Amino acid sequence: VQFVESGGGMVQPGGSLRLSCVASGLSVGGREMSWVRQAPGKRPEWVAGINPTGSHKYYKDFVKGRFNISRDSAKNTLYLQLNNLTAEDTALYFCAKSSDVATMVRTGEMSSQGTQVTVGS
Repeated sequence: VQFVESGGGMVQPGGSLRLSCVASGLSVGGREMSWVRQAPGKRPEWVAGINPTGSHKYYKDFVKGRFNISRDSAKNTLYLQLNNLTAEDTALYFCAKSSDVATMVRTGEMSSQGTQVTVGS
């Protein structure tokens, strides 16, 4: 299983980015998927999740109304739209199977490179 995240960058406060995560070795469709982020010097934290059918999306309180998780099963890709970004959103963002999130948060070990989001003026 491999995830390759992309789409990060440096933006000003209030800006937007769209993160992508291309999966290989598993299908992102039909399973619960999540995004996790890790800010410098902090533990990883879960940010957003989507259920197998896509009918339900879940968000950490601090990103509700600003972030949107989605997927394209045909492209085997998970997305995270980030809007109205603040400096507190600066972090390395990872996608993951939701079943792996607890371990990632506990151990801080990530199986992919992530994509860096930096918000600043």
